[in-house]
Order: sequence, then C-alpha cells, then structure tokens
Amino acid sequence: MTDVVGVALVFAGVAFFLAGSVGLLRLPDLLSRLHALTKADNLGLGLLAAGVGLLQGGWLNGLQLFLVWLLVLAGSAAATHLIARQALRRGRE
Repeated sequence: MTDVVGVALVFAGVAFFLAGSVGLLRLPDLLSRLHALTKADNLGLGLLAAGVGLLQGGWLNGLQLFLVWLLVLAGSAAATHLIARQALRRGRE
C-alpha cells in the first residue's frame, strides 16, 4: 500500500511540474509566469519528495528530503522576489 501511495505522489508531483511549465509558456506577463512557476513547482517538489520518501523508506531519508524541500522553498521565494522587484523597478510588468 505504501508503494502505491508513493508512486501516486510522484506522479502528482510530475503533473504539477508539467502544469508549472505550461503556465510559464502560456501566461502573458512576467509576474503571472513567476507566480505559476513557483507555486506549481514548489508543490510538485513537495509531492515528489514525499513520494520518494515513502518509496525509499526510513525516517532519515524522509528527513533529508524534507530539509531539501524547505531549502528549495526558501531559495525559490527569495529568487522570485528579487526577479519581480527588479522587473518592477525597470517598468517591465
């Protein structure tokens, strides 16, 4: 049962990555693209990490994946904020 849930989480994570990529290509302006990309990719990575953590087993692997996910969340938020702020300063909304 754990394997089925793990594989389902991995596929859901890949689906969110795909949705973020489609949003990056289809949305009209920079801020909308950044929003779609960061939200979908952060959730996709969380689901992917949870699925791989279940498939690999062991609490240490799960803890490492969780910490990597938190670091990516922080880095993604900071990078997106910097890109959006610079775009607004230059008048490229």
